[in-house]
Amino acid sequence: MSEETSVAQVNEESVAACGGKYLTFSLADEEYGVEILKVREIIGVMDITSVPQMPTHVKGVINLRGKVIPVVDLRLKFGMPPAEYTDATCIIVVDVGALMGIIVDTVQEVLDIDGQHIDPPPPLGGAVDTTYVMGMGKVKDSVKILLDIDKVLNEEKPFAQEQDQ
Repeated sequence: MSEETSVAQVNEESVAACGGKYLTFSLADEEYGVEILKVREIIGVMDITSVPQMPTHVKGVINLRGKVIPVVDLRLKFGMPPAEYTDATCIIVVDVGALMGIIVDTVQEVLDIDGQHIDPPPPLGGAVDTTYVMGMGKVKDSVKILLDIDKVLNEEKPFAQEQDQ
């Protein structure tokens, strides 16, 4: 067995181990999922207090029952154009070692995706960072991008190119 084959096999095995329940949501026209065990609650968009000197994608903080929680707009984090918040816009509170909120366009449903229906992220070339993608979940005729929310939110550098000014 070549080293390349064994690396691909290990990658496929680790992705297959990602089977489980995912909360799915949309951003623009794309569908994403996060492990349900990372989700603490889903709330509507509420007043967000801006914090100076934060990157554009960090919208600020909210007071959720006495806890101050930072909120990240995933559209901006992923370099998508901003969108007006609507009644369908939600904040998903996730636990990534600390509680954080992520703003998404709409929450869809909880799906149980079997490991055999999850493929590793496709190679998109060196210029595209896919380390935050756990896998691609195949559900009926659609594909859900399964995010490693810990890597998305704990990443040192943002995915979108931020302006320093």
